[in-house]
Amino acid sequence: MQKKDDSAWPWRAVGRRRVIALALAAAAGLGISGGIAGSALAADKVVIGALRFTSHAPTFIAYEKGYFKDEGLDAEIKFFQAAQPIAVAIASGDIDFGITALTGGFYNLAAKGALKVVGGLYTEDTKHNGMAIMASNKAFEAGLKTPADIKGHSWAMTQQGSSFHYMAGMIAAKYGFPLSDISVKPLQKVGAMIGAVKSGQVDAMAMVPHVAVPLDKAGAAKIIGWVRDLGDYQVTTIFTSTNNVQNNRDKVERFMRAYKRAIADYRAVMLDPAKDPAATEAMVDIIHKYVYTDRPRDKAAGPIKAGAVYLAKDAALDMADLKRQLAWFQAQGFAPKDLSVDAFVAPGFVDSMN
Repeated sequence: MQKKDDSAWPWRAVGRRRVIALALAAAAGLGISGGIAGSALAADKVVIGALRFTSHAPTFIAYEKGYFKDEGLDAEIKFFQAAQPIAVAIASGDIDFGITALTGGFYNLAAKGALKVVGGLYTEDTKHNGMAIMASNKAFEAGLKTPADIKGHSWAMTQQGSSFHYMAGMIAAKYGFPLSDISVKPLQKVGAMIGAVKSGQVDAMAMVPHVAVPLDKAGAAKIIGWVRDLGDYQVTTIFTSTNNVQNNRDKVERFMRAYKRAIADYRAVMLDPAKDPAATEAMVDIIHKYVYTDRPRDKAAGPIKAGAVYLAKDAALDMADLKRQLAWFQAQGFAPKDLSVDAFVAPGFVDSMN
Protein backbone atom coordinates (compact mmCIF):
# COMPACT_ATOMS: atom_id res chain seq x y z
CA MET A 1 0.00 0.00 0.00
CA GLN A 2 1.41 3.40 -0.93
CA LYS A 3 1.84 5.57 2.15
CA LYS A 4 1.21 9.30 2.17
CA ASP A 5 4.05 11.74 2.84
CA ASP A 6 2.78 13.41 6.01
CA SER A 7 5.63 15.94 5.95
CA ALA A 8 4.00 17.65 2.98
CA TRP A 9 0.84 18.25 5.02
CA PRO A 10 1.70 19.88 8.35
CA TRP A 11 -1.95 20.33 9.22
CA ARG A 12 -2.49 16.54 9.47
CA ALA A 13 -1.44 16.70 13.11
CA VAL A 14 -4.36 19.04 13.80
CA GLY A 15 -7.77 17.56 14.73
CA ARG A 16 -9.99 16.73 11.76
CA ARG A 17 -12.83 19.07 12.74
CA ARG A 18 -10.43 21.97 13.17
CA VAL A 19 -8.86 21.22 9.78
CA ILE A 20 -12.24 21.30 8.09
CA ALA A 21 -13.22 24.51 9.86
CA LEU A 22 -9.97 26.20 8.81
CA ALA A 23 -10.37 25.00 5.23
CA LEU A 24 -13.94 26.28 5.01
CA ALA A 25 -12.95 29.62 6.51
CA ALA A 26 -10.13 29.98 4.01
CA ALA A 27 -12.46 29.05 1.15
CA ALA A 28 -15.00 31.65 2.26
CA GLY A 29 -12.30 34.35 2.45
CA LEU A 30 -11.13 33.56 -1.07
CA GLY A 31 -14.59 33.24 -2.52
CA ILE A 32 -14.03 29.56 -3.41
CA SER A 33 -17.07 27.34 -3.89
CA GLY A 34 -17.78 24.63 -1.32
CA GLY A 35 -17.29 21.86 -3.88
CA ILE A 36 -13.77 22.98 -4.78
CA ALA A 37 -12.78 23.44 -1.14
CA GLY A 38 -14.09 19.99 -0.27
CA SER A 39 -12.10 18.36 -3.04
CA ALA A 40 -8.84 19.70 -1.57
CA LEU A 41 -9.22 17.47 1.50
CA ALA A 42 -8.34 13.94 0.41
CA ALA A 43 -9.90 11.04 2.33
CA ASP A 44 -7.64 8.96 4.60
CA LYS A 45 -6.91 5.53 3.16
CA VAL A 46 -7.77 2.53 5.36
CA VAL A 47 -7.36 -1.14 4.45
CA ILE A 48 -9.54 -3.60 6.36
CA GLY A 49 -8.72 -7.29 6.76
CA ALA A 50 -11.75 -9.58 6.60
CA LEU A 51 -12.94 -13.11 5.93
CA ARG A 52 -15.88 -13.90 3.66
CA PHE A 53 -18.16 -14.68 6.61
CA THR A 54 -21.55 -13.19 7.50
CA SER A 55 -20.03 -12.26 10.87
CA HIS A 56 -18.03 -9.64 8.95
CA ALA A 57 -21.23 -8.08 7.58
CA PRO A 58 -20.70 -4.63 9.20
CA THR A 59 -17.54 -4.21 7.13
CA PHE A 60 -19.55 -4.77 3.96
CA ILE A 61 -22.47 -2.64 5.15
CA ALA A 62 -20.29 0.34 6.09
CA TYR A 63 -18.53 0.12 2.73
CA GLU A 64 -21.66 -0.27 0.60
CA LYS A 65 -23.70 2.37 2.44
CA GLY A 66 -20.92 4.93 2.38
CA TYR A 67 -20.43 5.12 6.14
CA PHE A 68 -16.65 5.07 5.76
CA LYS A 69 -16.86 7.86 3.19
CA ASP A 70 -19.05 9.87 5.55
CA GLU A 71 -16.16 9.79 8.01
CA GLY A 72 -13.58 10.87 5.45
CA LEU A 73 -12.17 7.37 4.98
CA ASP A 74 -11.22 5.80 1.68
CA ALA A 75 -11.80 2.14 2.61
CA GLU A 76 -10.48 -0.96 0.91
CA ILE A 77 -11.33 -4.53 1.96
CA LYS A 78 -8.63 -7.20 1.74
CA PHE A 79 -9.69 -10.82 2.21
CA PHE A 80 -7.82 -13.53 4.10
CA GLN A 81 -8.21 -17.29 4.55
CA ALA A 82 -7.62 -17.37 8.33
CA ALA A 83 -7.44 -15.08 11.36
CA GLN A 84 -3.76 -15.16 12.31
CA PRO A 85 -2.46 -13.66 9.02
CA ILE A 86 -4.67 -10.60 9.64
CA ALA A 87 -2.79 -9.82 12.84
CA VAL A 88 0.52 -10.17 11.00
CA ALA A 89 -0.68 -7.90 8.19
CA ILE A 90 -1.62 -5.13 10.64
CA ALA A 91 1.69 -5.38 12.46
CA SER A 92 3.57 -5.13 9.16
CA GLY A 93 1.55 -2.12 8.01
CA ASP A 94 -0.10 -3.91 5.07
CA ILE A 95 -3.58 -3.29 6.47
CA ASP A 96 -5.01 -0.92 9.08
CA PHE A 97 -7.88 -2.79 10.79
CA GLY A 98 -8.74 -6.41 11.45
CA ILE A 99 -12.08 -7.84 12.46
CA THR A 100 -11.48 -11.41 13.52
CA ALA A 101 -10.72 -13.75 16.42
CA LEU A 102 -7.86 -13.35 18.88
CA THR A 103 -5.14 -15.90 18.22
CA GLY A 104 -1.71 -16.90 19.42
CA GLY A 105 -0.26 -14.79 16.64
CA PHE A 106 -2.20 -11.76 17.84
CA TYR A 107 -1.09 -12.16 21.46
CA ASN A 108 2.58 -12.46 20.58
CA LEU A 109 2.49 -9.38 18.37
CA ALA A 110 0.50 -7.48 21.01
CA ALA A 111 3.13 -8.39 23.59
CA LYS A 112 5.70 -6.71 21.34
CA GLY A 113 3.58 -3.55 21.38
CA ALA A 114 2.30 -3.84 17.80
CA LEU A 115 -1.47 -4.33 18.18
CA LYS A 116 -4.43 -2.93 20.12
CA VAL A 117 -8.04 -4.11 20.43
CA VAL A 118 -10.48 -1.20 20.05
CA GLY A 119 -13.86 -2.95 19.99
CA GLY A 120 -15.79 -6.21 20.04
CA LEU A 121 -18.08 -7.82 17.47
CA TYR A 122 -19.34 -11.41 17.07
CA THR A 123 -20.32 -12.88 20.45
CA GLU A 124 -21.86 -16.27 21.15
CA ASP A 125 -25.42 -15.83 22.43
CA THR A 126 -27.82 -18.52 23.60
CA LYS A 127 -30.71 -17.10 21.53
CA HIS A 128 -28.94 -17.00 18.18
CA ASN A 129 -27.06 -19.29 15.85
CA GLY A 130 -23.32 -19.20 16.27
CA MET A 131 -20.45 -21.58 15.64
CA ALA A 132 -21.75 -25.10 15.07
CA ILE A 133 -19.87 -28.18 16.24
CA MET A 134 -19.87 -30.68 13.39
CA ALA A 135 -19.00 -34.33 12.87
CA SER A 136 -18.12 -36.02 9.61
CA ASN A 137 -20.69 -38.53 8.42
CA LYS A 138 -18.13 -41.29 8.90
CA ALA A 139 -17.43 -40.31 12.51
CA PHE A 140 -21.12 -39.73 13.24
CA GLU A 141 -22.01 -43.22 12.08
CA ALA A 142 -19.20 -44.57 14.28
CA GLY A 143 -20.70 -42.92 17.38
CA LEU A 144 -19.63 -39.25 17.40
CA LYS A 145 -23.09 -37.89 18.27
CA THR A 146 -22.41 -35.08 20.80
CA PRO A 147 -19.55 -32.69 21.65
CA ALA A 148 -18.72 -34.87 24.65
CA ASP A 149 -17.93 -37.70 22.22
CA ILE A 150 -15.11 -35.68 20.59
CA LYS A 151 -12.69 -37.12 23.15
CA GLY A 152 -10.38 -39.46 21.24
CA HIS A 153 -11.28 -37.98 17.84
CA SER A 154 -9.53 -35.68 15.37
CA TRP A 155 -10.35 -31.95 15.12
CA ALA A 156 -9.87 -29.71 12.09
CA MET A 157 -8.57 -26.17 12.56
CA THR A 158 -6.62 -23.54 10.66
CA GLN A 159 -3.47 -23.14 12.79
CA GLN A 160 -2.10 -23.93 16.22
CA GLY A 161 -3.30 -21.19 18.54
CA SER A 162 -6.29 -20.28 16.37
CA SER A 163 -9.84 -19.66 17.54
CA PHE A 164 -10.70 -23.17 16.33
CA HIS A 165 -8.00 -24.50 18.66
CA TYR A 166 -9.53 -22.49 21.50
CA MET A 167 -12.97 -23.97 20.78
CA ALA A 168 -11.52 -27.46 21.04
CA GLY A 169 -10.20 -26.37 24.44
CA MET A 170 -13.67 -25.15 25.42
CA ILE A 171 -15.13 -28.56 24.55
CA ALA A 172 -12.47 -30.40 26.56
CA ALA A 173 -13.00 -28.13 29.58
CA LYS A 174 -16.79 -28.41 29.40
CA TYR A 175 -16.77 -32.21 29.35
CA GLY A 176 -13.88 -32.79 31.72
CA PHE A 177 -11.10 -34.30 29.66
CA PRO A 178 -7.65 -32.95 28.70
CA LEU A 179 -7.19 -31.19 25.38
CA SER A 180 -4.52 -33.76 24.57
CA ASP A 181 -7.34 -36.30 24.17
CA ILE A 182 -8.31 -34.46 20.95
CA SER A 183 -6.06 -34.96 17.94
CA VAL A 184 -5.84 -31.45 16.48
CA LYS A 185 -5.16 -31.11 12.74
CA PRO A 186 -3.88 -27.71 11.53
CA LEU A 187 -4.99 -27.34 7.91
CA GLN A 188 -4.20 -23.63 7.38
CA LYS A 189 -7.42 -22.62 5.60
CA VAL A 190 -11.12 -22.81 6.43
CA GLY A 191 -11.82 -24.37 3.05
CA ALA A 192 -9.38 -27.18 3.80
CA MET A 193 -11.12 -27.80 7.13
CA ILE A 194 -14.49 -28.14 5.41
CA GLY A 195 -13.08 -30.49 2.78
CA ALA A 196 -11.39 -32.70 5.37
CA VAL A 197 -14.58 -33.15 7.39
CA LYS A 198 -16.78 -33.68 4.33
CA SER A 199 -14.42 -36.40 3.09
CA GLY A 200 -14.12 -38.03 6.51
CA GLN A 201 -10.36 -37.46 6.75
CA VAL A 202 -10.95 -35.50 9.98
CA ASP A 203 -13.70 -36.32 12.45
CA ALA A 204 -14.94 -32.94 13.69
CA MET A 205 -14.70 -29.17 13.51
CA ALA A 206 -16.43 -25.94 14.54
CA MET A 207 -17.84 -23.89 11.68
CA VAL A 208 -19.70 -20.62 11.12
CA PRO A 209 -23.46 -21.16 10.72
CA HIS A 210 -23.77 -19.89 7.14
CA VAL A 211 -21.51 -22.83 6.19
CA ALA A 212 -22.54 -25.36 8.84
CA VAL A 213 -26.30 -25.25 8.38
CA PRO A 214 -26.19 -25.86 4.59
CA LEU A 215 -23.65 -28.67 5.07
CA ASP A 216 -25.97 -30.34 7.56
CA LYS A 217 -29.04 -29.88 5.36
CA ALA A 218 -27.20 -31.31 2.36
CA GLY A 219 -26.14 -34.37 4.37
CA ALA A 220 -22.44 -33.56 3.88
CA ALA A 221 -21.74 -33.46 7.66
CA LYS A 222 -23.72 -33.43 10.89
CA ILE A 223 -24.27 -30.63 13.41
CA ILE A 224 -23.85 -32.25 16.82
CA GLY A 225 -23.82 -29.17 19.06
CA TRP A 226 -23.22 -25.44 19.37
CA VAL A 227 -20.35 -23.44 20.83
CA ARG A 228 -22.91 -21.14 22.51
CA ASP A 229 -23.66 -24.01 24.94
CA LEU A 230 -20.04 -24.20 26.11
CA GLY A 231 -19.95 -20.80 27.86
CA ASP A 232 -19.43 -17.12 27.16
CA TYR A 233 -17.24 -16.36 24.16
CA GLN A 234 -16.57 -13.09 22.34
CA VAL A 235 -15.41 -14.69 19.12
CA THR A 236 -14.19 -11.65 17.21
CA THR A 237 -12.79 -8.25 18.09
CA ILE A 238 -11.86 -5.13 16.14
CA PHE A 239 -8.17 -4.31 16.33
CA THR A 240 -5.61 -2.02 14.77
CA SER A 241 -1.96 -1.09 15.11
CA THR A 242 -0.60 0.57 18.22
CA ASN A 243 0.73 3.27 15.90
CA ASN A 244 -2.81 4.08 14.76
CA VAL A 245 -4.06 4.31 18.34
CA GLN A 246 -1.20 6.56 19.42
CA ASN A 247 -0.63 8.69 16.33
CA ASN A 248 -3.85 8.47 14.28
CA ARG A 249 -6.47 8.34 17.02
CA ASP A 250 -8.89 10.52 15.08
CA LYS A 251 -8.80 8.07 12.19
CA VAL A 252 -9.55 5.16 14.53
CA GLU A 253 -12.44 7.10 16.07
CA ARG A 254 -13.90 7.81 12.65
CA PHE A 255 -13.54 4.16 11.66
CA MET A 256 -15.35 3.07 14.81
CA ARG A 257 -18.18 5.56 14.27
CA ALA A 258 -18.75 4.16 10.79
CA TYR A 259 -18.52 0.60 12.06
CA LYS A 260 -20.97 1.15 14.90
CA ARG A 261 -23.51 2.54 12.40
CA ALA A 262 -23.14 -0.63 10.36
CA ILE A 263 -23.49 -2.85 13.44
CA ALA A 264 -26.73 -1.04 14.32
CA ASP A 265 -28.07 -1.63 10.79
CA TYR A 266 -27.20 -5.32 11.00
CA ARG A 267 -28.72 -5.80 14.45
CA ALA A 268 -31.95 -4.03 13.43
CA VAL A 269 -32.49 -6.50 10.61
CA MET A 270 -30.54 -9.75 10.92
CA LEU A 271 -31.15 -10.60 14.57
CA ASP A 272 -34.82 -11.01 13.67
CA PRO A 273 -34.97 -11.57 9.89
CA ALA A 274 -38.71 -12.27 9.91
CA LYS A 275 -39.55 -8.86 11.41
CA ASP A 276 -39.10 -6.91 8.17
CA PRO A 277 -38.73 -9.22 5.14
CA ALA A 278 -38.00 -6.38 2.73
CA ALA A 279 -35.20 -5.02 4.92
CA THR A 280 -33.82 -8.53 5.32
CA GLU A 281 -33.70 -9.08 1.57
CA ALA A 282 -31.95 -5.73 1.09
CA MET A 283 -29.37 -6.71 3.72
CA VAL A 284 -28.86 -10.08 2.05
CA ASP A 285 -28.18 -8.23 -1.23
CA ILE A 286 -25.33 -6.35 0.44
CA ILE A 287 -23.82 -9.39 2.15
CA HIS A 288 -24.09 -11.51 -0.99
CA LYS A 289 -21.65 -9.19 -2.76
CA TYR A 290 -18.98 -10.64 -0.44
CA VAL A 291 -20.28 -13.98 0.89
CA TYR A 292 -21.15 -16.94 -1.36
CA THR A 293 -20.33 -14.85 -4.41
CA ASP A 294 -19.93 -18.05 -6.43
CA ARG A 295 -23.62 -18.88 -5.95
CA PRO A 296 -26.70 -17.26 -7.50
CA ARG A 297 -28.46 -14.92 -5.12
CA ASP A 298 -31.44 -17.27 -4.65
CA LYS A 299 -29.08 -20.09 -3.61
CA ALA A 300 -27.03 -17.87 -1.29
CA ALA A 301 -29.89 -16.13 0.53
CA GLY A 302 -30.85 -19.06 2.78
CA PRO A 303 -27.33 -19.76 4.07
CA ILE A 304 -26.69 -16.03 4.62
CA LYS A 305 -29.84 -15.72 6.74
CA ALA A 306 -28.89 -18.90 8.62
CA GLY A 307 -25.55 -17.29 9.39
CA ALA A 308 -27.01 -14.29 11.21
CA VAL A 309 -24.83 -14.44 14.31
CA TYR A 310 -25.15 -12.13 17.31
CA LEU A 311 -23.06 -8.95 17.06
CA ALA A 312 -22.34 -6.92 20.18
CA LYS A 313 -24.25 -3.63 20.39
CA ASP A 314 -22.04 -0.61 19.72
CA ALA A 315 -19.00 -2.91 19.43
CA ALA A 316 -19.05 -3.59 23.18
CA LEU A 317 -16.11 -5.51 24.66
CA ASP A 318 -16.56 -8.42 27.06
CA MET A 319 -13.45 -7.84 29.18
CA ALA A 320 -14.14 -10.79 31.47
CA ASP A 321 -14.17 -13.17 28.52
CA LEU A 322 -11.07 -11.60 26.98
CA LYS A 323 -9.29 -12.41 30.25
CA ARG A 324 -10.53 -16.03 30.11
CA GLN A 325 -9.33 -16.39 26.53
CA LEU A 326 -5.90 -14.95 27.33
CA ALA A 327 -5.51 -17.26 30.33
CA TRP A 328 -6.21 -20.30 28.13
CA PHE A 329 -3.74 -19.23 25.44
CA GLN A 330 -1.12 -18.61 28.12
CA ALA A 331 -1.74 -22.03 29.68
CA GLN A 332 -1.23 -23.66 26.29
CA GLY A 333 1.96 -21.73 25.63
CA PHE A 334 0.48 -19.64 22.81
CA ALA A 335 0.70 -16.27 24.61
CA PRO A 336 3.42 -14.70 26.76
CA LYS A 337 2.89 -15.30 30.48
CA ASP A 338 3.38 -11.64 31.38
CA LEU A 339 0.84 -10.28 28.87
CA SER A 340 -2.30 -8.69 30.34
CA VAL A 341 -5.58 -7.72 28.72
CA ASP A 342 -5.05 -4.11 29.76
CA ALA A 343 -1.81 -4.10 27.75
CA PHE A 344 -3.56 -4.78 24.44
CA VAL A 345 -7.02 -3.20 24.86
CA ALA A 346 -7.09 0.51 24.01
CA PRO A 347 -9.82 2.27 26.04
CA GLY A 348 -12.00 5.08 24.80
CA PHE A 349 -13.29 3.71 21.51
CA VAL A 350 -16.35 1.88 22.86
CA ASP A 351 -18.69 2.83 25.72
CA SER A 352 -19.23 -0.66 27.13
CA MET A 353 -16.24 -2.60 28.50
CA ASN A 354 -17.76 -5.01 31.01
